[in-house]
Amino acid sequence: MDDGYNSNVEAFREAEYPMLQDAIYLDHAGTALYAKSLMEKFTADMISNLYGNPHSASASSQLSTNRIEDIRLKVLRFFNADPEDFDLVFVANATAGIKLVMEAFRESEGGFNYGYHKDSHTSLVGVRENASASRCLDDEDVDQWLSGQQSLVDKETSSNVSLFAYPAQSNMDGRRLPLSWSKRVQEINSANRVTYTLLDASAFASTSAMNLSDARTTPDFTVLSFYKIFGFPDLGALIVRKESGSILHKRKYFGGGTVDVVLCNKEQWHAPKSQTLHDRLEDGTLAIHSILALDAAIEVHRQLYGSMDQVARHTAFLARKLFDGLFELRHGNGEPVCVIHSTDFLHKCFTQRQGPIVAFNLKNSHGAWISNTEFEKLASVRKFHIRSGGLCNPGGVAACLELEPWEMRNNFSAGFRCGAETDIYAGKITGVIRASLGAMSTISDVQAFVSFVKEFYAEAVIPEVIEIPSTNPAHTQLFVESLTIYPIKSCGGFIVPSDTDWEVRPEGLAWDREWCLVHQGTGQALSQKRYPRMALIRPCLDFEKGVLGIRVHGAKRDSPLRELSVPLSADPSFYTKAEGGKSLTSRVCGDAIVSQTYAKPEVVGFFTDLLGVPCTLARFPAGGSGFSTRHSKAHMQKHQRPKKSLNDELHVPGAFSPPTPPDSDSEARKRPILLSNESPILAISRASLDALNTEIVRSGGKPPSASVFRANIVLGSSEDQQPYAEDHWPSLCIGKQNFKMLGSCRRCHMICIDQDTAEKNEEPFVTLAKTRRFESKIFFGSHMCHTPTESATKESQYPTIRVGDIVKVGATDEE
Repeated sequence: MDDGYNSNVEAFREAEYPMLQDAIYLDHAGTALYAKSLMEKFTADMISNLYGNPHSASASSQLSTNRIEDIRLKVLRFFNADPEDFDLVFVANATAGIKLVMEAFRESEGGFNYGYHKDSHTSLVGVRENASASRCLDDEDVDQWLSGQQSLVDKETSSNVSLFAYPAQSNMDGRRLPLSWSKRVQEINSANRVTYTLLDASAFASTSAMNLSDARTTPDFTVLSFYKIFGFPDLGALIVRKESGSILHKRKYFGGGTVDVVLCNKEQWHAPKSQTLHDRLEDGTLAIHSILALDAAIEVHRQLYGSMDQVARHTAFLARKLFDGLFELRHGNGEPVCVIHSTDFLHKCFTQRQGPIVAFNLKNSHGAWISNTEFEKLASVRKFHIRSGGLCNPGGVAACLELEPWEMRNNFSAGFRCGAETDIYAGKITGVIRASLGAMSTISDVQAFVSFVKEFYAEAVIPEVIEIPSTNPAHTQLFVESLTIYPIKSCGGFIVPSDTDWEVRPEGLAWDREWCLVHQGTGQALSQKRYPRMALIRPCLDFEKGVLGIRVHGAKRDSPLRELSVPLSADPSFYTKAEGGKSLTSRVCGDAIVSQTYAKPEVVGFFTDLLGVPCTLARFPAGGSGFSTRHSKAHMQKHQRPKKSLNDELHVPGAFSPPTPPDSDSEARKRPILLSNESPILAISRASLDALNTEIVRSGGKPPSASVFRANIVLGSSEDQQPYAEDHWPSLCIGKQNFKMLGSCRRCHMICIDQDTAEKNEEPFVTLAKTRRFESKIFFGSHMCHTPTESATKESQYPTIRVGDIVKVGATDEE
């Protein structure tokens, strides 16, 4: 690999991939990026020619038919596959190709035996559910089977047909498996027992030349997805060695276009097409336009990158640079920052054994795992596009992380699910981080990513623990600086007037997060994280008129999307009723709720037009109505202990803290909440916000307002208050009301949305990641709940707080 290729990509990348802008794309194993020239070439073809359904004799139909067959041949040649020896079946993607093979094999007399390599994608693993017997094999198992020392499957079956599947390259860590296995399988076949090979080439073919020139040594069936090579179109292929194609004839299902004659009235009979294999396997109308786009994709790819061999050399060079950069990162105490699972880069012939993927995990200086979920959040804010988790490779992930089946079952019982927030159980991490490179990647991408990991995860020498006297926050004069409620979840706030006593309910401040916006198709509650314009929706409580007024911040006076109002009372005429008259089901933060959904056209149209997604308003009324079924999830964090060390004072990222005793409050799990994420009330400290903003300004960033943190209460101080002292407060007395602290608030990148403009920034999340990261998670602000007094007083029957109320820490109103 020389520098010329990298320079070439740098030269045309801005023009060909304008969607990148300042983003760093490191998820090529998910999909490559499509070039601007490809889309222009494809569009020009579409508007210049008339293409019809191939199942006709019209000129437009025949044009489609001829073009598709030409492209089929072009694709075979792209993979050096002789059309005399191979046929190509167009499918939706690699998974669809796998299912097509499976459908045929399950019709074999006596079923079929199935062996698959542990590095297989989930789509290959799933074939086992239709096999008579199946087995997951590692490298040693495969060698012993091919050497005749053991059988493909453990269970003896009567079937004489077997299928062995494996990936040419692991989609998890990029390890390349021997393509020679296909030849060895053919060598052990006999007239009585035949094993076919199914090769998943999706990851391998994305950056390497797939050579099927010798039909005597190639797999019987090869599947791949074209979007992983070219970025577009969304299309896949099943390449069949014709000598092995007869077994696919066993498939019973037939679709439109795959038969010559069908009888179904008085007799049930059909005659499948027999001219070519693909004729009888391509069900229904082909993805005409996607196939035509494939022609443009191959041509543009060749013009930009030359050959797949050049792509392979380029990506191998970059991947080794990425591996070296991550491998060399060290904490101040000499411990490695990264645990790298793509170890074949250390081999002298790594280009033959390793694809351009680096799979790794992060550890802090004490050897504790860094949460992949939290890493991905910070990477997203810094505009790195990367993937983490199980990566649809269950065997590979379990092997590299040494996760036993019983551990994975225990994790599942404890709540672990694919895509869940929590990814560390019993001291073990459950997924990996994957950085994958492609044809349009550059050395600057690699350098930027290594610098990012170093900046946020390579810890300096940890200061020695020094006992220091803890301060008494009760000596500082605290007061309520402001009160804000958010009537509509994830929308703008309503600032409580300073001269108003505001009711405190068990679920939080009155009217807080009683409404939300829900997707009309899924019922899922919408969030600013996906729809930033929600920040511009400003609700206002008008008790004189009895309505919730809704305005759009920044909307022009003549805009039809300027304002809306709905009654505060539960007016049935506004709601949608499900069958039987029941309220409809929605989902908020993973919880299923029963909500009252607004159906009036003016309500639906207002929010749908504003956000550009079919949605409407829904209500989740406060207690007494039978709808309050959600409960607080907030709890004290490990970093929330009395300050005793310099580590605590400096908030060293990743520093260990001794466990906090479990919450002794037996009612903790019963605290009701409405549509808030975790707790009834959220508070932040002005001193902490000022300290954070000082750090942001020091690094050249724009200081955020308190509104981005979406707190109900901002606590001010008449004197200098110690930042983040709230971490260690056990309780508060505000005015005449007592509150229990429930733990720090875990933050996501929603705090990066400017509440006045709906624009996304990287602050304050980036600075918080440097100064407020504990146990891999980022915290700012404190959860709390009201603790009513037992005595029957006016204040206990109608508890209120107001702006200006004096706040005492760890005290009660009797003191």
